[in-house]
Amino acid sequence: MIEITCSAVLFDLDGVLIDSTPAIARVWTWWALKHGFNPDEVVERAHGRPSLSTIREYLPDADLELENREVERREIADLEGVVGLPGARALLDSLPAARWTIVTSGTRALAKVRMRAAALPTPQHLVSADDITRGKPDPEPYLRAARLLGFPPENCVVVEDAPAGVLAGRAAGAPVIAVRTTCADRDLAAAGASWIVNGCGSISVIRASSDAAVQLAFNDGVPGSKTRR
Repeated sequence: MIEITCSAVLFDLDGVLIDSTPAIARVWTWWALKHGFNPDEVVERAHGRPSLSTIREYLPDADLELENREVERREIADLEGVVGLPGARALLDSLPAARWTIVTSGTRALAKVRMRAAALPTPQHLVSADDITRGKPDPEPYLRAARLLGFPPENCVVVEDAPAGVLAGRAAGAPVIAVRTTCADRDLAAAGASWIVNGCGSISVIRASSDAAVQLAFNDGVPGSKTRR
């Protein structure tokens, strides 16, 4: 059993709190085939990053905003199989509202649609692709989230499922709990994950209040980069 103390918890959305992998794969497979790219490669590259970053990487000379709007439209419309991951709702409900938020690489509109589909609560603060200029793996999203909650990033804990998100959290100065819902342990550890667990259902809240530190425990955690707080 690993126990850590923090001021707040910063959650990624897709792959951490909700299972949207089939929908993401369907949309990006469509986009890849439309433009003659390898679908498996594009889907892997797209996960955990703003869609505009992926589009710019593959089609630097295209109308990026037009392409991005179409990808977003299709993602918003495709909610088949979008559900909350085991333990996600219970974990959020056990945290004070002022002590957690969501940091997603998707747009605000997409995040809200998926959260509703998965029956997840909306945080007081939400950091989306609309709120930043540099997406994951840049630390900007997590630095902004920590600032909105009013805590130093090093006193927050990030929960992520993709190497880009792990890199973003660590670059912001926060320890990162990686969940093995999407990527292999070796990739999460290589990105700098502090700990690796099965999912949100593996994380429990020992103590939490709006005016005190949050204490978390992992019942099946294994060390990533062996960092401790």
